[in-house]
Amino acid sequence: MQQAAGDSKRSLAVKAYALRRPVTLALAPFLVSFAAFWAAQRTADVSMIDLMVYRAEGWTVRNGYDLYAMRATYAHLPTTYPPFAALLFIPLTLLDVAGMRSFATFLNLGLLVVLIHLSLRLLGRPLHAPRPAATLLIASVAVWCEPVWTTLRYGQINLLLAALVLWDLSRRTGHRWAGVGIGIAAGIKLTPALFAVFLALCGAVQGWRLLRRTGRAADFWNPRLRQAAVATVTFLGTALFSALVLPRDSWRFWGEAVFESGRVGRTEITDNQALSGVAARLLHTGDPGWLWVGLALLTAVLGLGSAVAAALAGRRGLPHAHAWAVLACAVTALLISPISWSHHWVWCVPVVLLLGAEAQRRSSRGWLAGALAATLAFGSYALWCVPRDPASDRPPELHQNGGEMLLSAVYPLAGVAFLVLTAVVALRALRKPTPHNRHEPHGPYGSHEPNESHEKIEPRTPVVGAEPAAG
Repeated sequence: MQQAAGDSKRSLAVKAYALRRPVTLALAPFLVSFAAFWAAQRTADVSMIDLMVYRAEGWTVRNGYDLYAMRATYAHLPTTYPPFAALLFIPLTLLDVAGMRSFATFLNLGLLVVLIHLSLRLLGRPLHAPRPAATLLIASVAVWCEPVWTTLRYGQINLLLAALVLWDLSRRTGHRWAGVGIGIAAGIKLTPALFAVFLALCGAVQGWRLLRRTGRAADFWNPRLRQAAVATVTFLGTALFSALVLPRDSWRFWGEAVFESGRVGRTEITDNQALSGVAARLLHTGDPGWLWVGLALLTAVLGLGSAVAAALAGRRGLPHAHAWAVLACAVTALLISPISWSHHWVWCVPVVLLLGAEAQRRSSRGWLAGALAATLAFGSYALWCVPRDPASDRPPELHQNGGEMLLSAVYPLAGVAFLVLTAVVALRALRKPTPHNRHEPHGPYGSHEPNESHEKIEPRTPVVGAEPAAG
């Protein structure tokens, strides 16, 4: 009896300490997991081949050579990003290779923590625990999922781009810098520009509704259109700056290299988790042609339509409407891109968190099963279970059977399923009548923008977990 009482007291003491010092308690598994990850990366002797290419790009522009004629590493990899990215890579030339690899690993691990923090802010979660503690605990697990592992293995910039976009889209409406993060991300790599298109579509729909309601042309302009405009101007600013500093390379990129999809890599290999890769492996050819174009167009309509619908459904009380909209846009960009390597799918982290938040909110086994299935898809490394030989003239991916095709299409299948789920959730919400006197929320903390009737909205205390509408 005394031993049981002692165990009970110790359990209560631990629980009390956890409630008082949750961040301290979460720090232990976080440090252990990251240390084990660091050791695993060193044991695997990762080459960080993409980081070496970035360094070579910085060295090339620093010394005035032709950026798009450059070939780096044993794989003779070319430059694929706009010239603006190469300018940002110049500081890498100031470090030796060992120091650069350590710096990139620490930076990416830090960016993972930032990405999870911004994802939780986008969701307005957690409701009953400090966000820093939740961030550390989630990061200790997320670091082992395939897209994050591969991002750090290659020394890639995917976590930086995702963090820039989420930094933009998880803030309150009307922030003066809203749009800058998306513009910079698009200046580094073109794919994030789709978020500006998404914002413009949301803003146009909202503006048209206001214009039709009031008849005043000035009412068409709104924060979403402004954010899209800021993102566009920022992106153009990066291109203009690059043109002034690197005129020859800018002319070469925008006139030639941007249209040379073969510079990025072979379409059919398993690493390519875009729809183009699925189509290439399905047709057993490196040039999927019409099938990919058709799939990409249909997916763009489904994805952007679902994203805009989810944004509009925020007025109908759709929980996590803003997160549904943003992540539908992210998944759409990954699917329709000419090539999306598996490490580009770091957006799986906020996607899984969204599904987990829905499962918790609904107390539903079905939603919990969906969240676990998504976790398994991105954490199982299943796509590497198929034969592959990227250096071969006839890679095995051109001869896959049905089972191998399914395994090498895990991410696209999960992405399409997420877009369909977004569409279903959004359309169900849109069928509901607009709640009386409910104003459209925006931003992760329940901040609001003027409603369509131009009623004056008094400031109120932010509600943690209030669901925002689109960007």
